[in-house]
Amino acid sequence: MNARLLDAGDGAVTIEFGDRIAPDLVARVRALDQVLEAAVARGELPGVIETMPTFRSLTVLYDPLQTTRSALDPALSALLQQADQPPRAGGRHWRLPVCYGGEFGADLADVAAATGLSPEAVVQLHSATEVSVHMIGFMPGFAFMGDLPPALSMPRRREPRLRVPAGSVAITGSLTAIYPWQSPGGWQLIGRCPVPLFDAEAGTPSLLAPGDTVRFEAVTPARLAELEAAISAGELTPAAWEVACDGAQR
Repeated sequence: MNARLLDAGDGAVTIEFGDRIAPDLVARVRALDQVLEAAVARGELPGVIETMPTFRSLTVLYDPLQTTRSALDPALSALLQQADQPPRAGGRHWRLPVCYGGEFGADLADVAAATGLSPEAVVQLHSATEVSVHMIGFMPGFAFMGDLPPALSMPRRREPRLRVPAGSVAITGSLTAIYPWQSPGGWQLIGRCPVPLFDAEAGTPSLLAPGDTVRFEAVTPARLAELEAAISAGELTPAAWEVACDGAQR
């Protein structure tokens, strides 16, 4: 497995597998992350604090008072040899509601026109595709998910918006995402999801994690309002959107 170990400050090293977004690189990153997690659990990597997977690389954060690059590099190189197998399955499965178009998906009509599809066909393709969480980045809880069908491939907007509402569902290239917070953003907005994606007080703050799979379910504006009210009242927790192994939603 070809990989480069790169400096990332005095307490981190980045293991880089390539320079593009591709399923094979995502799989390599996940496989290595699982191998490192197991090694840390066995006490084989003293000083390692956590790992940060991306599309094409994995950054290992360590305490420089407990270990050094000269000690870590041989151990990481040896573990790389164990990460040749496909990653283990085991991510969670989610079915998330989305209200497409209208005031919630300002770019849906433009996406349809640019792709030569009807708005209904865009919604059908997006909601019928099971996507995988590749990485968390940009902001807390922001999950980069792929891969969308090539028919939905769209560039980023030429002029990013200064304020993208929280919950906005967006696409660009082969990726889709949900904005957890109001923020600037340049992706194409096609809908709104009411499910909170980040809770700083939760044991696992980010709802989605690399290796999870997500399928979207189209809902009406009225249903979106009902869900938002129920979530706000505490009647629905994010766990309600997790799908069990038998396909039943919890």
